[in-house]
Formats: sequence, structure tokens, C-alpha cells
Amino acid sequence: MAHRIVGQVLVTGARVFGRAFAEAYKQAQASSKYAAQASKGNMGAANTFASGGLSLDEACRILNTKPPQAGKADLEQVMERFKKLFDMNNPEKGGSFYLQSKILRARERIEMEVRQAERQAAHEKELKEGWKPKVYKDR
Repeated sequence: MAHRIVGQVLVTGARVFGRAFAEAYKQAQASSKYAAQASKGNMGAANTFASGGLSLDEACRILNTKPPQAGKADLEQVMERFKKLFDMNNPEKGGSFYLQSKILRARERIEMEVRQAERQAAHEKELKEGWKPKVYKDR
């Protein structure tokens, strides 16, 4: 009788361990695909930003603003909408911390997009005009 119980424990344990191993393997595969997409710069497939994975479209819908056009956005309007919505969702005033954090991540995502476009434009300008170092003369 004891050998039967031991056998059942071993079979059940092996089955549980096998399922856990298979699930861990699936997650590792998905993680490696995600990392590969991120390293290629395909941010549509892999959002690795501090914005919590928000897409630009979702961030614009949260703040009810237009998406940046050619890297230009009305950051004053974005900040105005952010402050209004952030204050409205203050947990001390009966608001939601979750919504407040979504609003913050939306603002960060839009700002990040604008900064990235500005860097790209500056880089293209430098490539076009050539590198011109700033020279300071001693008096």
C-alpha cells in the first residue's frame, strides 16, 4: 500500500513539475521575442519605455489632445490638460490613484515622443550641415 502512495506522489509531482517547466519555457520564449523586437527598434511591437506601455494614440486619447505632427506638439495644451486631469483625480479629493498614474504616463509618453523627434531633427540637421564645433576664444 505504501509503495502505491509513493508512486502516486512521484507521478503527480512529476506532472506538476513538467507543466511548470513547460509554462516557464513558453514565457522565456515570449520574453526573448519581445527583447529581440525592442533591440531592433520596433517600438510598436515592444514598448519598453517608462510610459508603462502606452501607445502614442492611447496617450493622446487619455489627455484629449492631438498627436504630435512632424514631431511638433502643443506642449502647453498637454500640460494644461495634464494638470487639470491630474488634480481632478487626486485621491485625497475622492479621485483615483490609478487614473492619476495613467494621466502621468500619458504626459510622459507624449513628451518622450516630442523629445525623440527633436533629437532626430537635430541629428538630421547636423548630418546635412556637417558638424560645427563651438569655439570659445580666450580674451
